[in-house]
Amino acid sequence: MRVVFYFFWVFAVPFALSIGTVWLLTPAADALGSAGELRVFVFNQPIPAGIMLFTLFAMIVWRFRHDLPLAAAIGVGGRRDVPASVRGRFEDAAALIDEARRILRAHRRDVERELTASERDQLSQALATLERAMTGDRFDAVEFDAAHARADRLVGEHLARWRKGEMREYAESIGIAVAVALLLRAFVVEAFKIPSGSMIPTLMIGDHIFVNKFTYGPLIPWTDKRLFARLPPSRADVMVFKFPENKEQDFIKRVIAEPGDTLEAINGRPVINGWLVPHCYVGPFHYENKTAEAFVEFLGDKSYLTLFNANPDEQTCAPGPSGVEDCGASGLVCRGGVCGVHQGPFHVAAEEVWVMGDNRDNSHDSRSWRGGLGGGVPFENIKGRAMFVWMSFQSGGGIAQDRVFVNVLGRPKVPAAQEAALNPAIDRCMKERPSVTTPPPPSNAVAPAPSPYPRPRGGGIAPRPPG
Repeated sequence: MRVVFYFFWVFAVPFALSIGTVWLLTPAADALGSAGELRVFVFNQPIPAGIMLFTLFAMIVWRFRHDLPLAAAIGVGGRRDVPASVRGRFEDAAALIDEARRILRAHRRDVERELTASERDQLSQALATLERAMTGDRFDAVEFDAAHARADRLVGEHLARWRKGEMREYAESIGIAVAVALLLRAFVVEAFKIPSGSMIPTLMIGDHIFVNKFTYGPLIPWTDKRLFARLPPSRADVMVFKFPENKEQDFIKRVIAEPGDTLEAINGRPVINGWLVPHCYVGPFHYENKTAEAFVEFLGDKSYLTLFNANPDEQTCAPGPSGVEDCGASGLVCRGGVCGVHQGPFHVAAEEVWVMGDNRDNSHDSRSWRGGLGGGVPFENIKGRAMFVWMSFQSGGGIAQDRVFVNVLGRPKVPAAQEAALNPAIDRCMKERPSVTTPPPPSNAVAPAPSPYPRPRGGGIAPRPPG
């Protein structure tokens, strides 16, 4: 009955409450633009949100475990007649008896050598009296408290040298915490620092973020294998991965194209399977003594800010002599009514995705890898999906408070100093979100080609590709 009681209250109830809360807080995809920060976070990070909620509910339930329905029926320590006000001390007494007997067994010779026969008898009698008070036919709270106090005093006097000291308790607690942290880091969440500006304005230099390693399937440490796989990543996910040309280096970029897609870029704007990703002009964005042009880009169910050194839409296509729209200049290509510098086409291979930085003209991403030939991110290089900024430092060393707890995949957000100038345009863009934000499937039905990067065998590290 106790097993059923604790399973129900400490696991099943918190689990159901966390699932229900996540479900209630998750907005519909078509209402994501008007949802609050908390609901957007839950929408984008349901597993971490569920874990945090489960932990919170379980702690609350455990704190009040002695006052829960049926707690008196299952009792504590095998008894049903222990008053609620005494149940905590009853559990402490049981732990005291277990600790004392463990010491007497493990250090029997030392105890016999250092304690007199009288002291050993007093200790044994005190423990036996306490045990009788806890297991007798009728529970007497006054008798129990007296026996508990005497046993606790004698154990402290005679066995203190073998009991865990305060430093040992701290050391064991720290050790357990470190072990749990390492397990969480390996399989669930890992912290990263943003050192460069390739993802401005989504991520600023000095941001410290948490990355969900569970989303795509947790990697087994020191291998490229996963316990289970949820791949490929969704388009517009911001993910951390090992740079294919140097696996010792971690990169963070936004997923743009999936296996089988054909990716092109016009002035840094992605064109997926011939479809120009829709965008909306926001205004000038200032950072690091520079000024760039900011746009909201819409891909899948996500909306995010992108930066360009100059407005990529300035030069539009015009009908040429043959009546077909062109740019009237060599080296420029017309796509989506805009003329620009063309990159691609790039064909996304099997088991990889192609990525771009949100700071499009200042990002070393898939477009320029392999000596300008372009390259994707193999699935085994992917570490996890970005969650939120947990700390951010300004260039002068102070804390950028407006960046703390920013959801990386949430509503587009600019630094506080630029909110008044840019937020009205962002709100307008979000209200005017295009009806079609998903690219068409590849026009050909040919299976994606194999990745140009060598695949590791047996979970090893692939050699660095040439170029």
